[in-house]
Amino acid sequence: MEKLTRSASTVWKTLLGVLASGCLLLAGAAREGAGAAARASVIVQGRDAAALADHVRAGGGEVTHELGIIGAVAARLTPAQRQSLERRCAGCRFYDDRTVAGAGGAASDAVALGILAPDTAVPRQVGAPALWARGVTGAGVAIAVVDTSASFFLPGLWGDRNDGWRVHAYYDAIADVLCRVRQREPGCPMDDHGHGTHVAGVALSSAVTASGDYAGVAPDAGLVVVRALDERGRGTYADVIRGIDWVVRHRVEHGIGVLNLSFSAAPRSYYWDDPLNQAVMAAWQAGIVVVTSAGNTGPDPMTIGVPGNVPYVITVGALADASTPDDPDDDYLLSYSASGPTVEGFVKPELVAPGDLVVSTMSPAAALYKDYPEYRAGRWHFRMSGTSQAAAAVSGVAALMLQVRPELTPDDVKCRLMAAARPAVDPVAGQLAYAVFQQGAGAVDAQAAVLSTLSGCANAGLDVGKDLADGEHYAGPARVDAEGRFYVPGVGYAWDGLYEPAGGPWTDGWPWVDAWLQGDGWPWVDAVRWTDDVDLHEESLVDGVPWVDGVPWVDGVPWVDGVPWVDGVPGGFSR
Repeated sequence: MEKLTRSASTVWKTLLGVLASGCLLLAGAAREGAGAAARASVIVQGRDAAALADHVRAGGGEVTHELGIIGAVAARLTPAQRQSLERRCAGCRFYDDRTVAGAGGAASDAVALGILAPDTAVPRQVGAPALWARGVTGAGVAIAVVDTSASFFLPGLWGDRNDGWRVHAYYDAIADVLCRVRQREPGCPMDDHGHGTHVAGVALSSAVTASGDYAGVAPDAGLVVVRALDERGRGTYADVIRGIDWVVRHRVEHGIGVLNLSFSAAPRSYYWDDPLNQAVMAAWQAGIVVVTSAGNTGPDPMTIGVPGNVPYVITVGALADASTPDDPDDDYLLSYSASGPTVEGFVKPELVAPGDLVVSTMSPAAALYKDYPEYRAGRWHFRMSGTSQAAAAVSGVAALMLQVRPELTPDDVKCRLMAAARPAVDPVAGQLAYAVFQQGAGAVDAQAAVLSTLSGCANAGLDVGKDLADGEHYAGPARVDAEGRFYVPGVGYAWDGLYEPAGGPWTDGWPWVDAWLQGDGWPWVDAVRWTDDVDLHEESLVDGVPWVDGVPWVDGVPWVDGVPWVDGVPGGFSR
């Protein structure tokens, strides 16, 4: 017994020693974590980015990104360094650098060898083949895709219809490196995630499908790859803004006419006080057509994400084809497609486009391809659902428009896209099948948009220069009646905020009176009201406060657009 007691005592002492050592290790790890957390990434905005960088370095901080497009820098600062900088830079704005994540919407093995692409249907659904027959293929216009990069050596991406090299540039905004794309320079990663490749394929793949069409909407458009999300589909505001900054600075050199942003984050401020939105507005001001996804957070009203809540840009929702891609009469709005209005009263999205189980390009080495085998569509293709894919389709249409009319301003492109759109109508009830806050002006129509001659019918009353200069901000036309229904004066239909999967014919014959004026706005002042009892200038809106707990820029908010949708249920990827 004595021997046993000694042995037990020895064991307990040993265990206590191990536990003590473990506690010390854990405490050490905690101290290390606390030390690491003490230096946080912050976006500091002022009038002069170079001067800000000098101030940060002088105070002992580390400048990680120079974000000239919004007059800012991203820096790693301790709390004390931040407080000191705030005292010394009274006119500066400070934003916590949001941690975000983006992923693709997953959802056949028709062409096993990958010689022909499986039928994608999207180009036919938006009306692109009729334009191809007239030589309108997007030639001479480059689309910049800010995403998880793109595996551009895959079939349909590296070359145009005539096998001409079409990848203009690849900028890695995470590493701040310009890659030599033709040499496949080591250290410049391909798309290990898959989302960016899929999006690029929808917009411009030149692969020939089993049905004889091209797989992308604009098969001769140029491709500019901007990597701002990593192999897990994650990134930061600082990286994304740096990517947009690079696009704007190099737009002429690479012929960039369209910027595709297929991601979405929950708003945490008014549209003008978001640094990512400021970068997007600067791109629009520079003459680049910005197309962004509405987000997959619907169907509730006021669910449009950042940067889709920017009033200037073209925000796109998603529709489904009911497995009959060549019959638009049974198409319907996807329930998860985010809806407007925005907090500031703007009607969003502007358009809807195909976004359900869309077939596009993806590398077999990509995480999405490996993790979701049930959504593979042949050797080099994959099915995904979401407003990401819908936005990519509209980016392709914008490239077709700019080939024919390169002088068009972004406002003109938006005007013609909306005026040409086909709204879903209920022929029995004699009214819209979905509210303007759900479908915008309707489904995109590439041929009608290219042939349109309208101008001046979008963004009337808005001045992006004054907006960026913080001289004037804007409110939109949305209203709420006494019964809590949303409406736009002059359109004539109020929406109770409910989603009804009714669908209806998507027609171009509907009298869409003044509908494209939904982008209009007027200066945001204290007297601006969008209901009889709610002041837009206050934070309190319908059913409460628009930002979570009233705290802007919290870490860990996912970029929800493009999350894999398995059997209609969002899953995985840091939801």
